[in-house]
Amino acid sequence: MTNDIWAKVLGALKGALGANSYSSWIEPLEFSQLSGGVATFDVPTNFIGNYVSQNFGDQIIYHMNKEGEDVQRLQFRVPSQARPAAKSKSVSKPTGSDAASGAPLDARFTFDTFVVGKPNELAHAAARRVAEGGPVTFNPLFLYGGVGLGKTHLMHAIAAELKVRSPELNVLYLSAEQFMYRFITALRERKMMDFKQLFRSVDVLMVDDVQFIGGKDSTQEEFFHTFNALVDGQKQIIISADRAPGEIKDLEERIKSRLQCGLVVDLHPTDYELRLGILQSKVDVYAAQYPELEIADGVLEFLAHRISTNVRVLEGALTRLFAFASLVGREITLELTQDCLSDVLKASDRKVTVEEIQRKVSEHYNIRLSDMIGPKRVRNYARPRQIAMYLAKQMTSRSLPEIGRRFGGRDHTTVMHGVKRIEELNALDSQIADDLELLRRALQE
Repeated sequence: MTNDIWAKVLGALKGALGANSYSSWIEPLEFSQLSGGVATFDVPTNFIGNYVSQNFGDQIIYHMNKEGEDVQRLQFRVPSQARPAAKSKSVSKPTGSDAASGAPLDARFTFDTFVVGKPNELAHAAARRVAEGGPVTFNPLFLYGGVGLGKTHLMHAIAAELKVRSPELNVLYLSAEQFMYRFITALRERKMMDFKQLFRSVDVLMVDDVQFIGGKDSTQEEFFHTFNALVDGQKQIIISADRAPGEIKDLEERIKSRLQCGLVVDLHPTDYELRLGILQSKVDVYAAQYPELEIADGVLEFLAHRISTNVRVLEGALTRLFAFASLVGREITLELTQDCLSDVLKASDRKVTVEEIQRKVSEHYNIRLSDMIGPKRVRNYARPRQIAMYLAKQMTSRSLPEIGRRFGGRDHTTVMHGVKRIEELNALDSQIADDLELLRRALQE
């Protein structure tokens, strides 16, 4: 098998596994030879070889066979001391200036391509401020929000901007999974001092999806010490997660406390205007790729209205639409959109989450989310809490015990009482009825 074919296989694996898994597990592999149906790879450690064999072996074999190679099994070996060139190549990755490539940066994710709207303007402004460099004003910067709201985009944009503005800075961007992997590898190879030196020598540490270290006690311990060392050294830390620090399950209290001592910014679910702006910016890009295609009035507005939960799904739908229209040679009309994206539109219908309901209700009644889901039983908090429980029961498929757990671990009977009370008030109190209608409309946008 030639290196060209292996390069094609790598490209297919990157698309199938995602950037994080690819950079952590597939990128360290070095193809050595193919003989008798056995593909041999050099790996930095036995741990990586075993992990790849167990988790990705079948996919590697599939893609190699797809390229016309007869591969029946994989073999992994750690290069001997007689091959210093290969070994030095493997171990040099996590050191020096290459530390910045802890995870590959996507060139598309810059501040110029980030569409700013009311739901994300604070997160964008904070990210911009950090990317400008200079004295640390808030440390850490903690970005959180649901899937597809722009956390990773902003993280990549900060790293890219810092590299341009201050190329001398040692910027390390990686996922929580990669941090854990490097920690485990250092333990197995008895190289903890190298690990500590690497992470304590960076100028800017960026960790994506930090919620994944929840429950990993040893990893949390090392993350805690790394965090403290960098803060004491006036180094910038940027963290992202899918929820606020206090809401991350199985995360030690001392780490929650450290994460909350900086600036914590919530990326809210996108509104209609922001989704429309994102679509218009993508159309401008596609116009250069597909100059012959025309898009009818109302199509973008239709998509912005119907696909409201996830920006990735929204952008993917538009990509699919342009590709389909190009292949069949037709104008992108509303009818074509409905036919081409029928499965996406169906899946996007009424996907309201309990967390989204809680946010909308707390904003409507001008109370803090923590007070609404907290233990306080005063009327100012109890009534909005009951309304949120009622809407969660009506607009989601969650069971009463599940809803109770999302409201501070309350019993299902408490949820049942709240739902029943709002049902009664909805018939008797016109103000409650109006509030419920307004909230329903806001959640269905």
